Amino acid sequence: MTESVRTSSISRNVSLVLMAAVVLVFIATATSVVFAQPLGQASDGETLFTEKCAACHTIGGGDLVGPDLQGVIERRSQEWLTQWLLAPDQVLASGDPIATELFDKFNKIPMPNLGLTPDEVASLIAYLGGGATTGGGAALPEGDVARGKAFFVGNARFENGGPQCMSCHSIVGIGALGGGALGPDLTANGFTKYGEGLAGFLSSPPTVTMNAVWKDTPLTEQERADLFAFMKNASVSGREPTALLQIALFSIAGAAALIALAQFYWGKRLKGVRRPMIERTLAATKK
Repeated sequence: MTESVRTSSISRNVSLVLMAAVVLVFIATATSVVFAQPLGQASDGETLFTEKCAACHTIGGGDLVGPDLQGVIERRSQEWLTQWLLAPDQVLASGDPIATELFDKFNKIPMPNLGLTPDEVASLIAYLGGGATTGGGAALPEGDVARGKAFFVGNARFENGGPQCMSCHSIVGIGALGGGALGPDLTANGFTKYGEGLAGFLSSPPTVTMNAVWKDTPLTEQERADLFAFMKNASVSGREPTALLQIALFSIAGAAALIALAQFYWGKRLKGVRRPMIERTLAATKK
């Protein structure tokens, strides 16, 4: 009896020791993971930069739509960079002198709010301060204006399944009625606004809405080249006279249809009112 109690006690002690060892190992492993992977990892920042920043910026490759970001960690305080990356629209609206200077210098193109989290901002700052460099990207192949127009209006399908541009945007050269109004008209907000930087913008649109649409359906290099050629051509083209004529004819036809419709419905009503009045007047004069 005594021997069995002693054996049971030893077994419980061994179990407790093993459980304690497992717990300690778990705590040590979790702690090492946490300290080995801080929030602001440069590797995460590189991915973010490629997806959200590279369309408008380089690191050491020169200015594009926005400034070259090489040395930005030394030029700006971390506090300012954090606020700027979290909410550039709010910083610019507040009248911040640095933001205003950048806005004026770079063709009055505001940096879009990318919807970054504080952790993502920390990762980007870590990457920008890590000595990485990026170029301005490889030159695009020669683009075809006609093919670019076909992609824009949906007569040709994008290889990766992206939607036609005309669903959300309009531009000179796609017909009198134009395209969608969800996004800006790209006649003045395409090549005219971004210049050669438009090619980079098309590679990875950084705005929240555009990035959500194109992140999983990116354009091929040739598709970008064709769209770029079409939008560049549209920036120097006026609205075609035939398009203006079509708009005028649509307007005249619409006005004529409305007048005819009004005459059809209101003509009967006016006759119904006038006839009794005339009959009463004639009857009164006969008396």
